[in-house]
Amino acid sequence: MKEGLRWRILVALLVTMLGLAYALPSVPFIGNSGLQKVLPKDKISLGLDLMGGIYLTLGVDVEKAIENTLAQTGQDLRTVAREEKINILRPRVIGSDKLELVLVKADQREALNKLIAEKFSHLTNEAPVDMEEGKVRYSLSYTKEYRKYLADLALDQAVKTIRNRIDQFGVSEPDIRKQQDYRIQVQLPGLSDPERAIQIIGKTAHLEFRMVKDDANVENAKRGIVPPGYEALPMVSRNPDGTYSETVLVVEKDAAMTGEYVQDAYVNFDHFNQSYVGLTFNASGARRFEQITGDHAGRRMAIVLDGKIHSAPVIQEKIRGGRASISGRFTKEEAHDLAIVLRAGSLPAPVNILEERSVGPSLGQESIDQGVTAALIGGVLVMVFMIVYYGFGGVVADIVLCLNIVLIMAGLAAFGATLTLPGIAGIILTLGMAVDANVLIFERIREELRRGLTPLAAITEGYNRATLTIFDANITTLITAVILYQFGTGPIRGFAVTLSLGILASMFTAIFCSRILFDLWAGTKQRTKLSI
Repeated sequence: MKEGLRWRILVALLVTMLGLAYALPSVPFIGNSGLQKVLPKDKISLGLDLMGGIYLTLGVDVEKAIENTLAQTGQDLRTVAREEKINILRPRVIGSDKLELVLVKADQREALNKLIAEKFSHLTNEAPVDMEEGKVRYSLSYTKEYRKYLADLALDQAVKTIRNRIDQFGVSEPDIRKQQDYRIQVQLPGLSDPERAIQIIGKTAHLEFRMVKDDANVENAKRGIVPPGYEALPMVSRNPDGTYSETVLVVEKDAAMTGEYVQDAYVNFDHFNQSYVGLTFNASGARRFEQITGDHAGRRMAIVLDGKIHSAPVIQEKIRGGRASISGRFTKEEAHDLAIVLRAGSLPAPVNILEERSVGPSLGQESIDQGVTAALIGGVLVMVFMIVYYGFGGVVADIVLCLNIVLIMAGLAAFGATLTLPGIAGIILTLGMAVDANVLIFERIREELRRGLTPLAAITEGYNRATLTIFDANITTLITAVILYQFGTGPIRGFAVTLSLGILASMFTAIFCSRILFDLWAGTKQRTKLSI
């Protein structure tokens, strides 16, 4: 046996063994047997159309995100102005796109204009209005370009936060992508509890720590009458029978601290075996929390999540160590979900469920059965035809065709790709291309045999003439598949993945592996006739 042939056989055997190792765990009766201990754990993930699950279209309230950012900009402007000795009253957001503030001294108008132009250039300044007592009212808004930037940023942040939450929730192979009009498409294959997932995805999880005004009149607060700088918020409590009740507390409008400092969130249990959510702050958050609790010892601190108070414990003493907790008689599941959303970060704006569709597993199983049946029938017919028409060559083509399927399955499992219904179509298409490549080679060999060459010479010449043609055609298709993957979505991407894997496997088996089988046949003894 020639030295080059030995190396080719070794490479082919190595690739075949690796392919089997990654493909076999996806076969049900092998994946559930004792062999799974020695095989890789990677299995082929089925897409939403095959496995069933939930499909969501979410709308991001970017106007709310811009409004929140505008309010924060107002606070920043006030802080910077104070450092510059410019006195302005508390800025407030009017509507959702105007920031109104009052300059206390009219003679500081020039200084404030200069400050806004230099440090807040993304704000447009309408003509200031003179007021009584020498005050000046400013009305500011974001530039059109900056609003667009904030809207795009809010969408990107929402996608990232939702992806983090879904990953921690444990859904395998979620498909989360941006769409037009600030929408997000979410596909969750194999999900058994869609309502719980929707609750996790949709929770804004804006966490604040606010000081409670205990001497406020609660009855007036219920009617919306609260002192300036305060607001009334509902406090949610879970009753022993599982129902919820609400009371009202009056808290400061400005948060003493927000959830941006949360480094970790986890579920823990008190000595009554009641679930609560423990929080760990980062270094700056720990210092800030220590300062706040030290300054307000003896007062109640409300822990506010998405505008609702979950607990309002009394601060007994300065709290060091950067730890806090949220208690609210949570069930273990509620505490776990709350920890997930806090750990994954808050959404920059509320998201609304615009569309919800459930794909039943029965439909997925039906699709799988139909796809597998079609592939089996088509494959068997093609294999029989190849043997009848090409004889020994057909046997070789069938062997490499089986290897082709194994390598595609192994590629899907090893690279963590998701198999969808269009993906099955891509596999069938590439199998057809693999057969076509073999036909191209066999016809070239037949031509050489008709010219009177020996079988070995005809095989060599046939492969030399067909290889470049096969390579050109497959590379063109591969480039198309890459473009489909880059610019396509969902099912189109699934099709592109299997098409790409199929083309690579097809070239390897049709050009490299089948040649090995022909060379082995020709090298065993002096051949005078080739059945092809």
